[in-house]
Amino acid sequence: MSRRRRAEKRQTAPDPVYQSCLLAKFVNKIMYDGKKSVAQRIVYDALEKFAKRVKAEDPLAAFEQALENAKPALEVKSRRIGGATYQVPIEIPANRRISMAMGWIIQHSRAKAGRAMDERLAAELSDCFNNQGTTIKKKDDTHRMAEANKAFAHYKW
Repeated sequence: MSRRRRAEKRQTAPDPVYQSCLLAKFVNKIMYDGKKSVAQRIVYDALEKFAKRVKAEDPLAAFEQALENAKPALEVKSRRIGGATYQVPIEIPANRRISMAMGWIIQHSRAKAGRAMDERLAAELSDCFNNQGTTIKKKDDTHRMAEANKAFAHYKW
């Protein structure tokens, strides 16, 4: 039995506007150099533009739907057996699904050029809401990779 104590997960305080822990985590992922007020302004402006674009009354519910569409269910992990390395498909835990979806949305909105960050983020969120765009393509590629390596699922650990 392990003698170490397991680290306790800290709870993120809900954001001041929508009282959502999920949105607070998203703001924290957007943040650079501890500039939380800048990150909050970007996220809240993006949410307003996103809600107008998809014609949603509740921006938070639309954001949650876009995040739900971007969440992956399976991924592959490398597993070395004998002399060969296999890509073994595994199911992703719920907290990692959310984290991966947020990371992909932010990564792909930062990759778009020419506009302000709030506009790029709103565009990426509306793409996710409509099940299209680069984030959804990344999710589909991840699922396709796991599906292709289904034969190695018995190497799961």
